[in-house]
Amino acid sequence: MKKTTIILALTVTLFLSSCATNVFTGKKTLKPIANDRLFPMAFSQYDQFLDENKVITGTPDSKMIATVGGKIKTAAQRWLNAIGHPEYLEGYEWEYNLVNDPAVNAWAMPGGKIVFYTGILPICQDETGVAIVMGHEVAHALANHGGQRMSASQWQSIIGTGVAVGSQVAGLESGTQNLINQAYGVGSQVGGMLPFSRSHETEADKIGLYLAAMAGYNPDEGALLWGRMKANSGGQSTPQILSTHPSNDSRIANLKELAPLAKAEAAKYGVTSFK
Repeated sequence: MKKTTIILALTVTLFLSSCATNVFTGKKTLKPIANDRLFPMAFSQYDQFLDENKVITGTPDSKMIATVGGKIKTAAQRWLNAIGHPEYLEGYEWEYNLVNDPAVNAWAMPGGKIVFYTGILPICQDETGVAIVMGHEVAHALANHGGQRMSASQWQSIIGTGVAVGSQVAGLESGTQNLINQAYGVGSQVGGMLPFSRSHETEADKIGLYLAAMAGYNPDEGALLWGRMKANSGGQSTPQILSTHPSNDSRIANLKELAPLAKAEAAKYGVTSFK
């Protein structure tokens, strides 16, 4: 067996062995960076962000963000208890903060650190809209998407090194080596990292919608909210293949299909009426 084949085979074998299982979906995922390493970094970055931005407290909107976040977290714990993982949230330190920023955005950091920008509230319109966004962001934290992205980035670098070393060992000309490295860079991004990121968004949409329904919020709002997101963007968006997120139309269609499933899941926990 050639040295290049051995190098690539070992790299791929190590990559495939670095897997975990998503407890909410049962699907195999890339093993994330361990929480005991990841959470302290995330908490520190979150605190720094809050120090450097204007956090809104004591207003009806800030209280609503915290209230909805608490309900979504409670729904997540009920779900985890039911599927046999009551210990899953150990180490999470939940915070839900509203920040004065016109950007239409909300985000989550590992360990349960959530931020809403004031700019997204008009799109949310009300508590139910906030719950849809909150469910999505909490889902990112629960599914360890941040840790998985860090792992994926590391593996992209490791495999890239393997490709570069393999082309050198094979004795290829420097121009050919450069072309191979460039092709790997583009291919791993468009064919690997971007689809990986889009899969996280789709997964968070599903888990988040289920959580919102279990917390008593109408999952039909999911598609409606993304309709407003699309209108707010003026219909302009990056082509899906080059984006970290699914297209608005894809998300709207997916959320419409998921809404009745989310209601059925909520019914298992005695939740049959929604805000």
